[in-house]
Amino acid sequence: MAHSPDTQIKQVNSHQVGLAKIMALLVVVFFCLLVFAVSLGPSSLSARDSFHLLAEKIPLIRKLVPSLEIADKYRVIVYQLRLPRILLSSLTGAALALVGSVFQAVFRNPLADPHILGISSGAALGATIAMVSGLGAGALGLGAVGFFAFIFALATIWLVYLSVGFAGNDQAITSMLLVGVALGTLFSAIISLIMLFNHDEVSRVYMWTLGSFNTASWDKIRFFVPIFLPCAFALILQGRTLNLLLAGEEEAMSLGLDAAKIRKRLILLSSVLVAATIAVSGIIGFVGLVIPQYLRVLGQHDLRRQLPLAGLAGAIFLLLCDTAARTLLSPLEIPVGIITSLFGVPYFIYVVVRQRRQASL
Repeated sequence: MAHSPDTQIKQVNSHQVGLAKIMALLVVVFFCLLVFAVSLGPSSLSARDSFHLLAEKIPLIRKLVPSLEIADKYRVIVYQLRLPRILLSSLTGAALALVGSVFQAVFRNPLADPHILGISSGAALGATIAMVSGLGAGALGLGAVGFFAFIFALATIWLVYLSVGFAGNDQAITSMLLVGVALGTLFSAIISLIMLFNHDEVSRVYMWTLGSFNTASWDKIRFFVPIFLPCAFALILQGRTLNLLLAGEEEAMSLGLDAAKIRKRLILLSSVLVAATIAVSGIIGFVGLVIPQYLRVLGQHDLRRQLPLAGLAGAIFLLLCDTAARTLLSPLEIPVGIITSLFGVPYFIYVVVRQRRQASL
């Protein structure tokens, strides 16, 4: 039964209002978690002091909050140590969850994650070379390890495209996945070979592959934000297009969309964003896999809604995981990749079993 234009407009407005409410709730949750995360650490702060220190940096809020006498050492701890780490972990979580949603739609595979094209293995090879070479200087606001990881991640993207051509049709997408897996295996073998002759660096390389934000800095944020903002904005704007791609390439083409060109652009933007996340944090798994799955369980199948929600939910999830990583066994720090796996693996298994049972009914 066809709906009148007025009814369709009301439905669209209703969906927009619903999305705005959910996003507003997630923003509130994120800000509360931000204050909580700033408070925790070897030098504990009260939530009130943390809120005031954060408010000092936000002009609109600063005028509404009375000033407090807070020791300068706490300002240094918050502004130079904790806040860069909190912001970087949040942005990284948002990027990984967003790319996970895009890749699962582009590849039409709910098991696709941001590292599916072998980018993480390429980055790990670059980081390994930087470590065993003893390089100390980097570029772009990154240390040598992060810089080499970024360059090798970009080189991996180029190799994948070069191997399969620059088409974005179904056959090319399948070939791209296979080449990504093959390159990942090759790079892992090369890393293992390098480690045979550099035993002293094995633990350092291994810890890097588990991901961490213990070297977070404002320089890394200045590197990451100019890549994150345009890529994330461009991906979120493609929600409607991704819905059409999921409905089928023929339907997309019937509406005048060049499906191959769109897929190529989305994969390229997503891959660059993944390369940037690995450069600042190492390899962090399960964020891009679990968050989209969770949103679909909650009924968020429409990519126009799922993409912005994935960004916020990913930021909250990784901030929570990193806060746990640096505080649970303080002063010992747990690599954040371990925490995301501890959270992500059981839930992911639950989702897979649940979907299998639903399909059998």
